Amino acid sequence: MTPQDTGPKTPAPPRVRRGREVPLEGLQGRTVALLGYGNQGRAHALNLRDSGLEVRVGAREGVGALTARQDGFETMTIEEATSVADLVIIALPDETQPDLFETSIRPNLRPGVTIGFLHGFAVHHQMLTLPEGIGVVMIAPKGPGVTLRDRFVEGGGIPCLLSVHTDSTNGDAEALALGWAAGLGCGRAAVLDTTFADETQTDLFGEQVILCGGLNALVVAAYETLVDAGYPPELAYIECCQEVKQVADLIQERGLAGMRAAISNTAEFGAYEAMKVMDDDGLRGHLSAMLENIRNGSFAERMVQDHRNGGEEMNQARLDTAAHPIEETGRFVRSLMPPVDDKTEENL
Repeated sequence: MTPQDTGPKTPAPPRVRRGREVPLEGLQGRTVALLGYGNQGRAHALNLRDSGLEVRVGAREGVGALTARQDGFETMTIEEATSVADLVIIALPDETQPDLFETSIRPNLRPGVTIGFLHGFAVHHQMLTLPEGIGVVMIAPKGPGVTLRDRFVEGGGIPCLLSVHTDSTNGDAEALALGWAAGLGCGRAAVLDTTFADETQTDLFGEQVILCGGLNALVVAAYETLVDAGYPPELAYIECCQEVKQVADLIQERGLAGMRAAISNTAEFGAYEAMKVMDDDGLRGHLSAMLENIRNGSFAERMVQDHRNGGEEMNQARLDTAAHPIEETGRFVRSLMPPVDDKTEENL
């Protein structure tokens, strides 16, 4: 008898590796090319070097290359760094990868080399022509570069996602990826297996609906609601923006239930009331629509097209955001709370 379909199945949890399951040996004696020296690229280069690995930095002349030299790296062109490496780590912006890969990276890849990505965007959306016989892997730390670096220096690490999209003719793509994760310090925390598709889609979704998009929209809408109702902008900013970090820290440390246990009964009761009002079919419909735009590739197409148009849409959005009254209010409120180590005469 065939069992009845009971609905969507819960996916199996990802494989989690740490400690000795994430060996550095796969990269020892090999050469790593780090292409790009921005927030993530710098942290990767420094951590890998401090782990005893040979790192070549390939960067275009500018702030990144200057910073790399100040950090003690002898910089090379992207073409030069690519041609000498066993693992080529692409730490370049998603929207610039297709053109640079075609002109500067792909022609200089050695046979059997492995290329590594920090995010699955360009590979998942098939924006790159990947040569046969080349390994394609991803190590995606789950935090900004400054956190990745700080935790490494402290002797810890942050979790990362690992995916082996294709193996190389040398058969060492996974070993190189694990060595990369170990060199970053991620093996001290956890390395979770995933796919380029799952990493790309969940990362974009989280950024858009919560971390960068949804949170911004909620903060601004709440601030405007209070100001429009006649409340002082400073109070509106404190309640709707300044205190976000305190609650976010509780969620990170204790989870959602732990956060609710740490706040007042009044705040907790109000949270349940607000959740019932705000989590409706309209919200779920917006979330589903945004996820579909990510999954069907339309978001990626719009972003790349805007880049080709000189970033017109994003630049205008930046100007509009910077001109919003909440920015001026925020600067004033933050000036009332200087860092605790700012021991000026007024604070003594």
